[in-house]
Amino acid sequence: QVQLVESGGGLVQAGGSLRLSCAASASGRSFSSYGMGWFRQAPGKEREFVSAISRGGGTTYYADSVKGRFTTSRDNAKNTVYLQMNSLKPEDTAVYYCAADRLFGFRNVYTPNSYEYWGQGTQVTVSS
Repeated sequence: QVQLVESGGGLVQAGGSLRLSCAASASGRSFSSYGMGWFRQAPGKEREFVSAISRGGGTTYYADSVKGRFTTSRDNAKNTVYLQMNSLKPEDTAVYYCAADRLFGFRNVYTPNSYEYWGQGTQVTVSS
């Protein structure tokens, strides 16, 4: 139903910023039909929730570990969701994934299993 491609990852020093983008191509339903989530996974660790945003962008959710530093937004006209990451810390190092859920609002947005579609991920590395 929807293909997702993340971009914008890279190597940055602690305290720096990156903006991740997730470009969506929806074959049936429009991009605005999907709530979107951001997750990350470090080597040897489980995938963890980072942020989420509702279909229209009016409601956002953040993990406690990133509140005040990360901001998610979406541009439905461009079929794109963003994750602005500021004040990056070494513990933010992970592969970051975007995910889409048609049933957003009827599922737990914090749980990976709630999302139907996933991108390939983009690596974020924060050096000390």
